[in-house]
Amino acid sequence: MKISLLTGILFYSTLFACGNKNDDRFVFFLHNRFLETHELEESHPDFGRTEYKEILSEFEKSGLKVISEKRNGNVNAREYAQEVVKQIDSLISSGVEPNKITIVGTSKGGYIAQYVSTLINNPNLNFVFIASYRENDIQNIPDINYCGNILNIFEKSDPYGVSAIKRKENSTCDIENFKEIELNTGMGHGFLFKPLKEWIEPTIQWANGNYEME
Repeated sequence: MKISLLTGILFYSTLFACGNKNDDRFVFFLHNRFLETHELEESHPDFGRTEYKEILSEFEKSGLKVISEKRNGNVNAREYAQEVVKQIDSLISSGVEPNKITIVGTSKGGYIAQYVSTLINNPNLNFVFIASYRENDIQNIPDINYCGNILNIFEKSDPYGVSAIKRKENSTCDIENFKEIELNTGMGHGFLFKPLKEWIEPTIQWANGNYEME
């Protein structure tokens, strides 16, 4: 069930207020930059169409409750993250445990997710950052501070994603679970445009609290 951010939070908050059991696990999915300024069916000249709906469908089929929306315009990552933080706070206030909430972001969406991690500063939330860390980020974006259970996924042939271990080491939050996965699809940055099992499956595992994945 894909629900836009605000509508989804209102729906679930009302549901739990009425006494429903809240054992569900939730995923906030934040898509890449290309989709901000293009329609769903438009194709990137190199990577094809962003298969946004198909990605959401894979999460839904696994039993996760998906909260997402298509962003429009070139949004400010930190400002958008502030709005996501409000939605997460509302969900937690409704009775959902933080460790049952996962924020997943691809490319620019991954940077938004990193700002969410920084701003909400909750070590029990789960995060999956996909193709969203570069070597010069510590110098260029010094205000990001990781906090939460963090999975970083990057592709060997993609110049826009590398190991984020330095960011983790520079962060002041006590990070209990941190894992990185390097893919080798040969698809460059285009790997995140599709719901490839190589990144979808570990993301679902992480959202389900499996921090000891092989």
